[in-house]
Amino acid sequence: MAAKDVSFASFNLLNLQLPGDAIYGDTDGWPQDVYDRKIAWSGAVMRRLAADVIGLQELWAAAALDAVLADAGLDQTHTPLVPPNHTGGRIVCAAVVRSDMLRGTPDWITNFPDELVLKSGGDDPQTSDISVNLNTFSRPVLNFRVQPHADTPEIEVFVCHFKSRRPTQIWRERGWYDRDVHGDHITAMGYAISTIRRTAEAAALRVLVTKKAKGTNTPVVVIGDMNDGKASNTLNILSEQPAYLSPLSQGGGDNALYTAQTLQEYRSVRDVYYTHVFKKQRESLDHILFSEEFYDNSKDRLWAFDEMTVENDHLNFDDHKVSGTTDHGVIRAAFKWKPAPGMA
Repeated sequence: MAAKDVSFASFNLLNLQLPGDAIYGDTDGWPQDVYDRKIAWSGAVMRRLAADVIGLQELWAAAALDAVLADAGLDQTHTPLVPPNHTGGRIVCAAVVRSDMLRGTPDWITNFPDELVLKSGGDDPQTSDISVNLNTFSRPVLNFRVQPHADTPEIEVFVCHFKSRRPTQIWRERGWYDRDVHGDHITAMGYAISTIRRTAEAAALRVLVTKKAKGTNTPVVVIGDMNDGKASNTLNILSEQPAYLSPLSQGGGDNALYTAQTLQEYRSVRDVYYTHVFKKQRESLDHILFSEEFYDNSKDRLWAFDEMTVENDHLNFDDHKVSGTTDHGVIRAAFKWKPAPGMA
């Protein structure tokens, strides 16, 4: 890989916690033998990825991530990014970054940006008022900068983990939930609440990306378990639905994000990508999105998409709590330094 090339990966660690420590309501956590298998399997995956930047979801214990890095042989070349004073009592977004590329200090963003207001009186006479009072991310978004080479610009990276698509367990609510009234509708209402939460998180992150990308030449990459497919409203909000089939080096959207999945599909002729299996349905929930500086057909291109790989064979077996594997596919996207004419 040339010095100016760069690669990114997304890896949901499936509750990487120290053995015996609590994971949500499971106070016993992982048995030692399962933990050992998780470290070995995760380390092997990271070693194969050999990515410059690996965005992580579902990390509990920083020490467990250190063990994975050591197993992968990356502890001397890569730096783990974990929130300061993180005690392992909750899951966080984290990252593993090639040490010589890291610039500045990472930041974990909990609050939605002030610019985001999800309130409306309706855009036609038949639409009633709406107001969404959410103001924080379920999992704080990690933001940091990397610079592959002294002659390349710095890249803004965001790592996210949006609200799960599982229905919110409204039966736990106090003050309004009534089993006799709401009991037959908990699934529909729970799915609706989860969708609203995930949609708000996507809009909040889009505002953060826009503040970095719009009207600038700042390269931006968003990595994460977004719990939705590439054609979903969640991804439409984040990407702003750019056009892809423009002439070489003549397209690109100033505020757009492009998906590694779509560019890989162009090379594969068909959809060969999935990162999650639920009720035997294979779909893509994990994504690497990037600004026009990484898009092949952009007039402002600096890096060109090389290829995307997906580690997902382990999803054929529903044994993750025993085998030490994760329940998500692990994706990697690589880019070659290849500026468009006039952009060198």
